[in-house]
Amino acid sequence: MSSNRPQESSDAADLAVLRHAAASLRHPLTRVLLLLTFSTGLVDAASYLGIGRVFAANMTGNIVLLGFGIAGSGGLPVVAPLVSLGGFLLGAGTGGVLGSGLWHRRRTFLAALGIETAMLLGAAAIAVAVHVRPAAVSGDAVIALLAFGMGVRNSIVKKLAVPDLTTTVLTMTLTGLAAESRLFGGTGTGTGRRAVAVGSMLVGAVAGALLLKTSLALVLFVAAAVAGGTLLACSRLATTLQPRRPRAPVGSEPESASQTPPARRPR
Repeated sequence: MSSNRPQESSDAADLAVLRHAAASLRHPLTRVLLLLTFSTGLVDAASYLGIGRVFAANMTGNIVLLGFGIAGSGGLPVVAPLVSLGGFLLGAGTGGVLGSGLWHRRRTFLAALGIETAMLLGAAAIAVAVHVRPAAVSGDAVIALLAFGMGVRNSIVKKLAVPDLTTTVLTMTLTGLAAESRLFGGTGTGTGRRAVAVGSMLVGAVAGALLLKTSLALVLFVAAAVAGGTLLACSRLATTLQPRRPRAPVGSEPESASQTPPARRPR
């Protein structure tokens, strides 16, 4: 147990450096998380508009919809939110297993993206093969696959804990955007990152709603392409999950190299 403590301490320090670096919109991890935030808009457009008033990524909304359904208000479903919640919890548990113990950030993140891509492709394949209907096995199967993929992703993103970039919920991001803005006496730090995160999900939702006019399968294939493209980019770009430490000034040399050894006296 004690032999792992130095490594755990080093990993925690690296993670803290990574989170600080990801505050910049130029950091590769920030861009990856923004792409995943965009895909959340696609996924929830597919589930809520295309299958029937249920979210596959936004579990807060599902809890509220489930409450309305139980109360018999608005003709909202009960089974579909339960299926989505169950799939999400199973996915989050799977992500927890992937990231348990002394985890390897890059390998675990790639595995999570691979699972998400597979779930999205599976859901798209069902949408191509059969007519997906709400309150039917086909609809519940698609919801379960989507929610499972979102659960796996959320578990890993939660472990990274990059501020304002949860990829699926925006409540705290919007809170920070307003509470820390210059308009309300804040410093304005992080305003750009928060605004882009909100815009990413909004654009994804708009794109999903427009693509849905063609077919449900198209929305799901586009979401799978975003996840798969992100997976490919992360697998090729090793620096995505590596902390960026300050570089030494140009022209500087290590202390040991800059010191010349004293000349020996001839005998």
